[in-house]
Amino acid sequence: MKMESIELDEADRRLLDVLQQDCALSNQELAQRAHLTPPTCLRRVRRLVEAGVIERRIAVLNPERVGAGLTVIVEITLAEQAAERMAAFEALVADVPEVQQCYRVSPGPDFVLVLLVVDMAAYHALVHRLFTAANQVRNVRAFFSVHRSKFAPRVPGLISS
Repeated sequence: MKMESIELDEADRRLLDVLQQDCALSNQELAQRAHLTPPTCLRRVRRLVEAGVIERRIAVLNPERVGAGLTVIVEITLAEQAAERMAAFEALVADVPEVQQCYRVSPGPDFVLVLLVVDMAAYHALVHRLFTAANQVRNVRAFFSVHRSKFAPRVPGLISS
């Protein structure tokens, strides 16, 4: 996939805003909501995908309804902060489905992860597999979500109100 540089105009921003609300719309519905013709809409969406502006089109599931009810926010500090150790940790967690998000942060811990697991037993198994001395992890600090009051995986401010 070609990753071209792209400048977003108001029509692109309207399209992206609508897609963030519902990516399952037909091209006809999307064009109508974004105030474009269907051929123009299709062409613009393809261009946004090719440019890497649209990474994926997914369904957002309710974790509790599918049996993954424990969200954990984890701070990770590595034993060494060398660039190759940081990259190795990122590679380690990249393919772990329970790791929903991974951020390299500063100051404080080296990483903040958002995990989604079935239960506490699954969390403990994951901790033992990933956050050991063998993986150069010095400190783990976990926060367990007791209530999610907001979840909005949208990029804000695409269109002016």
